[in-house]
Amino acid sequence: MSSSARDSFFMRIALAEAKKGLGRTSPNPCVGAVIVKNNVVISTGYHKKAGTPHAEVHALREAGDNAHGAAMYVTLEPCCHIGKTPPCSHAVVKSGIKRVVIGMLDPNPLVDGGGRKYLESQGIDVATGCLEEECRSINEPFLKYIVSKKPLVILKAGISLDGQLSYQHGKSGWITGPESFEKAHDLRNRFDAILVGRRTVDIDNPSLTTRLRSGKGRDPLRIILDTHLRSNVNSRVYNLESSASTLVFCGEDADSNNAKRFKAKGIEVIEVPIDSTGRIDIGAIFDHITERGLTSILVEGGGGVHTSFLQARLADKAVLFIAPLFAGSVGSPLTPGLSIDDKNSAVRLKNVTYTQLGDDMMVEGDVHYQKNNGR
Repeated sequence: MSSSARDSFFMRIALAEAKKGLGRTSPNPCVGAVIVKNNVVISTGYHKKAGTPHAEVHALREAGDNAHGAAMYVTLEPCCHIGKTPPCSHAVVKSGIKRVVIGMLDPNPLVDGGGRKYLESQGIDVATGCLEEECRSINEPFLKYIVSKKPLVILKAGISLDGQLSYQHGKSGWITGPESFEKAHDLRNRFDAILVGRRTVDIDNPSLTTRLRSGKGRDPLRIILDTHLRSNVNSRVYNLESSASTLVFCGEDADSNNAKRFKAKGIEVIEVPIDSTGRIDIGAIFDHITERGLTSILVEGGGGVHTSFLQARLADKAVLFIAPLFAGSVGSPLTPGLSIDDKNSAVRLKNVTYTQLGDDMMVEGDVHYQKNNGR
């Protein structure tokens, strides 16, 4: 086995460790570490939660004195600054590790290559860029947030071949299959918050919780957009036993008595301005979400909400589950009211991947806004 193949092999183990922290480390990144000696893995570790030891520390503690003279594979550059925990790069040097292979450098301005430079200054052999794209892909929310302080926004929907969310407008109707259902809940498990509009609450009566076969899912914060506070306060989403809370955004002119009924159930109600269309201002909502320090938002609709996020150019990615059926013309379209002039101004997906899930197809990509599109 060549040295590069060997590095990739062990970095994949580190990536598997990092993925154990998906949805659990916000606002920190998911990081995995593996310590190898004589081509044998002697310890592993991953970052479990913000404020707790980092992946490198867990791996070093498990290795103990055996770390001396070994190599460490870590998906993200070891930190070099003092935050809620001591700098990992110092712990690596102290352990006697002789070589460190880094998946990607940390874009955090407090690190930004400093960890690598410190390790090299202490005589440690450092290699960077091993499976870099894979390491980046598991930390998209962190990568956006650490640079812009804004959350990553993903639009998610299950649709028919003719772009319908349901068979009958105003009525609930499941479009996609069980495999898409499982994947959708896996997404919920990874996100800080899930966002829907009032009509989704009224029509589908969802719980907006995470339901995985393993039973180990983590519920995201639930965000409801309800301009006039007209959704039924007895709906499932407002009456859950969940570790996550629910908050409702409404307009400044919403009925105060309705607000009291929501607050009596422990629901946080936040008033924001109304925009020129008579809906609550998506930009103001996004600003408030940003101020809360959330790093990732899964927007599940319905169609009017998807349209609002596209028109405001706030969506970063889209994940669409497409079922192999035609739902007809009287359902609910994915993007009602989204006006596009022509092909050249259409909102596009780039870096697209296609994954078959049972009979469904999952289409995922980065949202690309062209000039004058999404008016």
